[in-house]
Amino acid sequence: KKKPVVIATDQVNARSILMYQQNLDKIAELSSHSAMGVSGPNCDLVRFSEYVSKNLKLYELSNDGQKLSTHAQANFCRGELAKAIRKGPFQVNVILGGYDEKTPTGGSLYVMDYFGSCTKAKYGAQGYASNFCLSIMDRSWTEGLNEGQAVDIVEHCIKELQMRFLINQSNFIIKVIDKEGVKTLKFGSDPADN
Repeated sequence: KKKPVVIATDQVNARSILMYQQNLDKIAELSSHSAMGVSGPNCDLVRFSEYVSKNLKLYELSNDGQKLSTHAQANFCRGELAKAIRKGPFQVNVILGGYDEKTPTGGSLYVMDYFGSCTKAKYGAQGYASNFCLSIMDRSWTEGLNEGQAVDIVEHCIKELQMRFLINQSNFIIKVIDKEGVKTLKFGSDPADN
C-alpha cells in the first residue's frame, strides 16, 4: 500500500525578542507532488525555498515537462546546500517530502541540515522541536501508517511542544502529500492573511 507524507512547521517569523509574523507558511511546494518544510532565518528560508522551487520548475520546462522524482529533488537540494557552504551558506534545515507513483512506497521523506547532509527517513524533526518530537515519533510510528494515524502523531507532537516548550508557538501548519498532490490539512493562522 502506498503511503502519504505529512509535513508540519510552526508559522512564526521571529528574531531575537521580536515576533514579526505568526502566519508564515514555511512549507514550500516544489511540484504538484512534493514540498519541503524549511527552518532558519526568514531571509535564507525564503531565498532557498524560492531558489529550489524555481530551479525545479526550470528543469521541468527545459525537459518537455518531465518532473524530477522526490529522490532527485532531495539530491538537488543537498547539492545546493553543500555548494553554498563555500560561497554564502544558507542557514536552513530542510525536510523534503514527496509522492511518486512509480515507487513501491509512494511517499518518501528526506531530512537535510545546512551542511548539506541528507538522509532518507521514516520520520524527522529539526531544531529544538526534535528534542520533544523524535521520541514521540519513535514510540508511535509503525510501518504502514495511514494518513489519519500520521496526522495524529504530528498533532501529538504539536500538543507536546505547546505544553512543554519554553517558547510559545501557537500556530502550526500541516500539509499532506499523497496521490492527489500537496494539500493543506490544518493551519493555526491563515497564511493568506497578510
